Amino acid sequence: MVACALPPGGDSLIWRLRGLDYPDPETNLRGAAGAILSRAIQFDTRNPPGNERALAQYLVEILRREGLEARVIETPSASPSVKRAAAWARYPGNGRRDPIVLLSHLDVVPADESQWLAPPFEGLIADDTVVGRGALDSKGIAVVHLLALVKLARQGVVLDRDVIFLSTPDEENGGRDGAGYLAQQRSELLHGAEFLLTEGGGIVPGEAETPDRWGVTFTEKSPCWIELTAKGAPGHGSSATTDAAVPRLIAALDRVRRLETAIRVTPEAKRMFAALAPFAPPEDRASFADLDAALKTNPAFRERFLSEARRAALVRNSISITVLEGSTRTNVMPAEARAELDGRLLPGESCEEFIAEIRRLVEDPQVALKPLLSFESRSSPVETDLFRAIETTAAAADPPGTAVPRMIAGFTDAHYFRNLGIVAYGFVPRRLRPHESRGIHGPNERISLDNLELGVETLVEILEELDR
Repeated sequence: MVACALPPGGDSLIWRLRGLDYPDPETNLRGAAGAILSRAIQFDTRNPPGNERALAQYLVEILRREGLEARVIETPSASPSVKRAAAWARYPGNGRRDPIVLLSHLDVVPADESQWLAPPFEGLIADDTVVGRGALDSKGIAVVHLLALVKLARQGVVLDRDVIFLSTPDEENGGRDGAGYLAQQRSELLHGAEFLLTEGGGIVPGEAETPDRWGVTFTEKSPCWIELTAKGAPGHGSSATTDAAVPRLIAALDRVRRLETAIRVTPEAKRMFAALAPFAPPEDRASFADLDAALKTNPAFRERFLSEARRAALVRNSISITVLEGSTRTNVMPAEARAELDGRLLPGESCEEFIAEIRRLVEDPQVALKPLLSFESRSSPVETDLFRAIETTAAAADPPGTAVPRMIAGFTDAHYFRNLGIVAYGFVPRRLRPHESRGIHGPNERISLDNLELGVETLVEILEELDR
């Protein structure tokens, strides 16, 4: 371990880890989690291009050092120069029940260093917090999963089922060359798993007299990513024409921007908000309990509900303009201009039909639309032994919590495993307030050592409760 100087006026330890050294997890779980995560962050796995293999090897070496069966699993890559792989390990049970998979991912989104207080890939530890890209999403989750296996192994716990560690590449680009490939082409690695836990849910600390909310994601919206390509007459920028590509694209995008999709309360959203009713403001509790009726008959509630973007996204299809490309020179009108749209669809909706709706809206034969990424949304049942284990663990926690079935507007790799019939939940036991969760994909992403320790301890409790 290489120590660095303390910050001016500070008394907190700051270090950056090199190599495989980390504190003994039995005597210093917080320190071990922080050190391993710090080193994991230092592997630059920005996607694109990914290059996750070196990080997979690092995690596998730790798991092997701890006496666990572990392997690096090669996965597809678009280029020979991009080294992609997953990390896999297994803690064996007695085989009486089917395994549970702990799923995370190795790749991260890019980071603009100018917006960070510390370099995003240095793995800084300061004030009992690990700062860096991936601290929350999802290298921190991989470390929690890894140390849960280590804790089980060191304590010699015998479970009724295998616990499988799986950390994959390419999630941030849709997961097709990561979890998608493994689920479809290497399903033997799952050993007939019954359950899976991954990102997408967590613990929201309670306020006043309300308990903590343990949000367990059982369904997600599905992506419908769309490319728009406008064609037009190329030429010199000094001679404007009525059929230039960029103005065509802008006109099409303006129509998309103004689109107001219909409100639809799915059974999944209805279930979620009914479970959240006791946590809502007193004047909204009855409306949360019967969300569909309230949105149709209570204008004041409807306005309040839809004014919060995160809630509104759970009752309607959404679309965002995210990528724009035109000319690279001010004085050149290009023959082609393109944009990318991030559409998110409610369960049961069709990307094909959504694209047809956008095509009718654009109403320009010179603007072509094609899908970039889409898949069907699937839900997992809530009446399961795993949900009950989380529920029981939450009730016994300090402070106690209430498990709430959750639907999210984003998507994870869970759908690949739901397609195999595996019950998949998004849940990581860490206590994050909403503003802390917004650090995901943002600058100065961070996770506390307390949350890393809580994640390991609570995950082990859930796995043990699942046997009862």
